Amino acid sequence: MKLRIGIISANWGALAHLPAWRAVPGVEVVAICTSRRETAEAAARKHGIERAFWDAERMTADPGIDIIDCGTRPSIRHAMVLSALRNDKHVYNGIPFAANIDHARDLRNAWKASGKVAVVDAFSQWLPAHRLANEWVGEGLLGTPFGGSCSFNLSLFNRPQPQFPYNWFGQAGQGVSALRNLGSHALHMIVFMFGKVEEVVAHDARLLDEWRFSDGNVTRPATNDFACLLLRMRSGMLMQLQVSWSATVAQGWRFEAFGSNGRLVASAPSFPTSRDTALHAGTLAIGRLEPVPIPQRLLATPEVSAGADVDPQPVYPMSLAMNRMVRAIRGEGSVAPGFEQAWFVEQVLEAARRSAAERRWVKIQEIS
Repeated sequence: MKLRIGIISANWGALAHLPAWRAVPGVEVVAICTSRRETAEAAARKHGIERAFWDAERMTADPGIDIIDCGTRPSIRHAMVLSALRNDKHVYNGIPFAANIDHARDLRNAWKASGKVAVVDAFSQWLPAHRLANEWVGEGLLGTPFGGSCSFNLSLFNRPQPQFPYNWFGQAGQGVSALRNLGSHALHMIVFMFGKVEEVVAHDARLLDEWRFSDGNVTRPATNDFACLLLRMRSGMLMQLQVSWSATVAQGWRFEAFGSNGRLVASAPSFPTSRDTALHAGTLAIGRLEPVPIPQRLLATPEVSAGADVDPQPVYPMSLAMNRMVRAIRGEGSVAPGFEQAWFVEQVLEAARRSAAERRWVKIQEIS
């Protein structure tokens, strides 16, 4: 019997999540929800979806739906995800996981109590270059890991456009910032590659006090757009992290690590994707970094109908995460990344918030 999906969001949910679900065997998207009847019904007609909802509570309570995919703003989707879990639904939740540590704790507790399968949309660990890098770290290419750095810098608001769909990133109370958004993706990758963080010291601030739009309008953002963190891993390894969505002439994504034997570098000109993320590696024996070809087995798989060349680019890694979720629901293994990893990333984010405010190292164990 097919698992039935309900998607909350007709924007990114319809553009990327819908084709990703349709690439996964054994599921069917049966419903879509927006905040208004006319937009919900229009989205259902446009995308060939059977049912339209304009009340998320009704969707999460519907017995004809097995999985709720919720990709709205973190401040809004909190109640939706809680409702889904309390109504015995499996959940695919967006990034950031929650608007703050209290909401994150609520979601984790509700998930634990529900016994359902829950995944967070930090799909970067499913990108081919990142999966290969993770394999090589596991096989010991680095030797003993010593240190590394991750930078995720975008130029979203240096010359912003009025029609950009995420201009609400500047609004207070939405649970967003460069650290919460871009930093969440980066921290999921760091945990995926090197395990748990022990403690953190952080600086979190705002670079641009004004966003000047091409139509002459000016916005004064109430959110932070720049953060630097130093992470001490439980292994003793040190990782540096810098994120900004207001970086001048930004260079996108770079993830680098070195150890006693080698070095790995994954990079992309903007948000990391299957097509654009390049991998370089080097060892003491080679003496230099060299480009690494990505094997075909990571660019396509018979498990899903999408491949690394599909557009939009997030569809392929999303479909792999969703497929793992479906298999877990059927009792075939565990999910990645799940709510437990998402909760840990939220603990790191809260430790960074406290560190920036109190100007000290903060241990993750302080956040409970």
